Amino acid sequence: MSTEPRTAEAAAGPARHPHYTRWPIVEGYADRQSVVAGDEVPLRLAGRGGSVSVEVTRIGVDRQTRWSAGGVDVDDHPVPDRAWADGCDWPAALAVPTGADWPSGFYEIALRSDAADDGPTHDREPGRNRSEAFVVVRPAPAATPGDLLVVLSTNTWNAYNQWGGRCLYSGADRVSFARPLERGYVRRPSAPDEVDYDGRVADIEDPPDPEHRRLVAYQAAGRWPLWTASSGWHNWERRFVRWAEAAGYRVDVATNRDLEDDPDLLDRYRLVVSVGHDEYWTWGMRDTLDRWVAAGGNHAIFSGNTCFWQVRYADDGRTMIAHKGRARFEDSVRRRDPERLTSMWSDPLIGRPETSTIGLTFSRGGYHRVGHAVAGGAGGYTVHRPEHWAFDGTGLAAGDVLGAGAFVVGYEVDGCALAMVDDGRSGGPRPVPTGVDGAPASLEILATAPARLISITEDRCEAPVALWASTDPPGDLEGVAMILHDTASPTVEQLDELGAGHAVIGSFTRGDGTVFNVGSTDWAYGLDGDETIRRVTANVLDRFLAR
Repeated sequence: MSTEPRTAEAAAGPARHPHYTRWPIVEGYADRQSVVAGDEVPLRLAGRGGSVSVEVTRIGVDRQTRWSAGGVDVDDHPVPDRAWADGCDWPAALAVPTGADWPSGFYEIALRSDAADDGPTHDREPGRNRSEAFVVVRPAPAATPGDLLVVLSTNTWNAYNQWGGRCLYSGADRVSFARPLERGYVRRPSAPDEVDYDGRVADIEDPPDPEHRRLVAYQAAGRWPLWTASSGWHNWERRFVRWAEAAGYRVDVATNRDLEDDPDLLDRYRLVVSVGHDEYWTWGMRDTLDRWVAAGGNHAIFSGNTCFWQVRYADDGRTMIAHKGRARFEDSVRRRDPERLTSMWSDPLIGRPETSTIGLTFSRGGYHRVGHAVAGGAGGYTVHRPEHWAFDGTGLAAGDVLGAGAFVVGYEVDGCALAMVDDGRSGGPRPVPTGVDGAPASLEILATAPARLISITEDRCEAPVALWASTDPPGDLEGVAMILHDTASPTVEQLDELGAGHAVIGSFTRGDGTVFNVGSTDWAYGLDGDETIRRVTANVLDRFLAR
């Protein structure tokens, strides 16, 4: 979610929501989140139950265990007072020797204590004697690359991870990669495999439930930390990789930071994919993507709230800095280098709206079926240009609704400033971008759904109280308007304009390349069973791989 504590008191105070630091008996993290096949992966672990078993499994269309070890002695180590910001610096307990023949992918690192498990459980999920870490394996230089590269939203995972006491949604302005993830970011029970509910943020109840009681009950039953519903491998990227590999695509994987550390990484690929909730980007990440697309690359974005906040790495990439709504007042670069301000990319002080990279922006979208933001929305897109190649073979006609049964529109969505224009050929007006938000002139709007930035004022709160970081005003609607219009008191007209947002499916060209963007975090949920969503996704991948 894009909300955060808005006041100085909220920013300085303790985390409002409980965290689960050190709840499992053993926890840890990989020394590096991304390695090349053949590298060693030091694991930094702490435990209170003696020996530990470690199992490393590639997660795709199936689970492939590649390495395991038992009887690993793990000592107890303290949690630093500012672990969320400064990391842990635990010593390496062992190193995982990846093989040069290991395929690229996301590797779950399961840590199991040999101590008796007397903690709470959730269905078949082990209790407190187990936790998960992860590492991403990239292809060895001599290996044949896959058909496509999925770039995991690891910056966003770090932003929401409250391990150690805080995150970017509970008062922190810097968060460390050198710490464990809370339970549930890597693995937890969910539909359609283990239980009847997938634990998503967007409300999928009928009649609508603006307070999201089902999600709250799911989290309480499993003791899943609050923001595991908003981030992590488990929700979206796992679903996409599983579907793509089952459909026959060869999938390679990288992290957000890889785009900054290795600007030539993408040159081996024709297609790069962003999935789920890819909210936090660095300047270098955008430079890498923009250059590659302009040279002929294809970027498929099955994501929402994409590239909304600028962040910076520090401490050789160990730390991520993000002042967000407070950046104009607190970020150290605000005077000497304002374009690197860790504010929203659409902030005029930065001068590089995300629309130039992804075509769309959360500031013109917002939420769908979250709290009172389009609470009764269909969860699908209205099609405007059924003749577009993305809809080939779907049978969709103008006015049809795409993905409603799977609720693929939600929970956070991206749009653009648009107007309805009758071109005299289509039989009626259709949406076109106005460009006032920096959207490219070549952007073609294929489908839309209503969306709204959540408003919080002294008189009204549209947010679901149990899920929100702060219900003190201003809300996202007012906060975005303040930044975009550089004012502490947005006018009614400014608020009304931003409040009438849209989720947009759009496509545009930049240089010799093409970007296709579905503008919604929850698109991947449709891959579990909606054949039309699967067909559109395959159309995009096949088109880009054939170019």
